[in-house]
Amino acid sequence: MDFTLMQYIESATAIRASLGSFAPEILLILGSGLSWLGDTVEDPVKVHFADIPHFRRPTAPGHPGRLIFGTLQGRRVAVMQGRLHRYEGYDFAEIAFPVRVLRLLGAEKLIVTNAAGAVNLDFQAGDLMLITDHIKLIGDSPLRGPDLPEFGPRFPDATHLYDPDLCQAARDVAAELEIPLREGVYMYMPGPQYETPAEIRAIRSLGADAVGMSTVPEVITAAHCGMRVLGFTLLSNMAAGILDQPLSEQEVLDAGEACREKFSRLVLRCLERM
Repeated sequence: MDFTLMQYIESATAIRASLGSFAPEILLILGSGLSWLGDTVEDPVKVHFADIPHFRRPTAPGHPGRLIFGTLQGRRVAVMQGRLHRYEGYDFAEIAFPVRVLRLLGAEKLIVTNAAGAVNLDFQAGDLMLITDHIKLIGDSPLRGPDLPEFGPRFPDATHLYDPDLCQAARDVAAELEIPLREGVYMYMPGPQYETPAEIRAIRSLGADAVGMSTVPEVITAAHCGMRVLGFTLLSNMAAGILDQPLSEQEVLDAGEACREKFSRLVLRCLERM
């Protein structure tokens, strides 16, 4: 689906009516099993996707579908509790639509999180990974369609989608907090089925360290419109074929709960540094 500039403006205007003079500095998009971080926002203003013109509604478990505006660590934030996925039937433009709306509301940086399967055999379930790059081989883009130069150039550079300075700040924070932080490449796959063992072997040969079903459309869109991006993956499980056991969504949700304390410490301290 192609959205017009006016549709983005209409969504931003509807949200702004609930915010008054508040303008977010940082957008946080929280993945499966990680939406609880939004519940720690101070002086929250909650806006449900269903009440925003042109916003789609998430259907995946663990994705409530609301925006929470307020402060965290003294920073003005918009926390997106829940996101959209291609496997729900949405196209990339619909998935990334909220990013452009939040950019219109003032957000200059994005912290994006996801839960994903570990492909790198040196990683373990429960590890946190700093995303340094990604691979998307599926032939679509959130920037496909009519050019909207108000957001960015027609052919944007993708060399540093994940901001090098923010990545270094995350490394420093993790070291200070003594939280082990892996680094690696995130591979996007559309789902909803988990990958086969053969696909995981192919993904590993391409240079990916983790595989998941989200994040990439939002990151491409955020970088295109001038936002600086920091990304984290919770390695919720080992990918298919590594362990002799089936994969399940409950495993992903349980991993998010188990890593709540260390993950929240890492993200909140990174907020202070941004």
